[in-house]
Amino acid sequence: MQREVERQLKIIRRGVAEIIPEEDLKDKLERSLAEGKPLRVKLGLDPTAPDIHLGHTVVLQKLRQFQELGHQVIIIIGDFTGRIGDPTGKSETRRQLSEAEVLANAETYKEQIFKVLDPARTEVTFNSRWLANLTFTDVIQLAAKITVARMLEREDFARRYQENRPISVHEFFYPLMQGYDSVALAADVELGGTDQKFNLLMGRHLQREYGQEPQVAVMMPILPGLDGVQKMSKSLGNYIGINEPPKEMYGKTMSLPDELMLTYFELVTTVSLEELEEIRKGLADGTLHPRDAKMRLAREIVGLYHGEAAALEAEEEFRKVFQLGDLPQDIPEVEVKETQIWLPRLMVQAGLAPSTSEARRLIRQGAVRIDGQRLDDPDAELVVRDGAVLKAGKRKFVRLRRG
Repeated sequence: MQREVERQLKIIRRGVAEIIPEEDLKDKLERSLAEGKPLRVKLGLDPTAPDIHLGHTVVLQKLRQFQELGHQVIIIIGDFTGRIGDPTGKSETRRQLSEAEVLANAETYKEQIFKVLDPARTEVTFNSRWLANLTFTDVIQLAAKITVARMLEREDFARRYQENRPISVHEFFYPLMQGYDSVALAADVELGGTDQKFNLLMGRHLQREYGQEPQVAVMMPILPGLDGVQKMSKSLGNYIGINEPPKEMYGKTMSLPDELMLTYFELVTTVSLEELEEIRKGLADGTLHPRDAKMRLAREIVGLYHGEAAALEAEEEFRKVFQLGDLPQDIPEVEVKETQIWLPRLMVQAGLAPSTSEARRLIRQGAVRIDGQRLDDPDAELVVRDGAVLKAGKRKFVRLRRG
């Protein structure tokens, strides 16, 4: 049995930032195996943004590993807590979501999480089941189990307090409610990002207060975005969405900085630990070219969400367009009524740049071409030729049509 415990611990440790405390996790695994009873592994999702990107899948992949080890995963859709909104990292009070917004987002989340998780081994529930039924007396008793001083240990609350920014009383209830979720479900393990540490430890604290064995907090690192600097975020545009077309996912992955490849292999793919070590060694001793490793990474990511055939097709398209210099098969067409037009304005109209200033920047960088010829004058007036192919950056093409 001890060998199986160590095997499970090795898999669970993969990519993890912190386990609090690991000794408790070992004890729980030993008891689970001895009694033939799976651990109850919890993840809370507040459905405030319905589109999932690879950054969100870091904890989902870890949950999948728990499932494959035979444990029970419980996804809590925070339809109740979502009406408050997690104040983690926020500099001001968040707008409260309506019940309709929360439920609509929740349905979208449920559709997407099963692209990673096994539905047969996943229990999905809503925390309004227990939180909505608490009486005011229950709420007072819950609030009495934590001090204001402890709440102000949170970095975001402390900063707002020091800067004299408002903190609404209801925001203090968010970590209390998330912690109470663990009590209601008698969770053995809770997963979250490193930014959720305070909330996860609140679950341990409240379980003790309610006479339960405290859960183990398993924290995953925050995935860096494609820029290699900021965390992956839709608002920063450095993301790969799991619903994006295969060719887009593949191309975005190939734009990833080389130094992040191993991190992505470890956190967002199902490549085995043994294969991961081979890739690591190959990159270190030069027997594996970084380009080849990145193409493997792109295949793995696309294959997870679109299947192996789509991954191979996306790779073939990438080779043709970016390695052999061919044009993509499906180039969107843009109708242009003018016979001559300022190049940055044309790029905005064609969807190749969000603004003329960004278009000018791309032109100055030498990233804009028409029929393979570089355009380097941001003040140029372009004569529109029917059928000409305008390209911006590495992956954006349009075919111009005279209107």
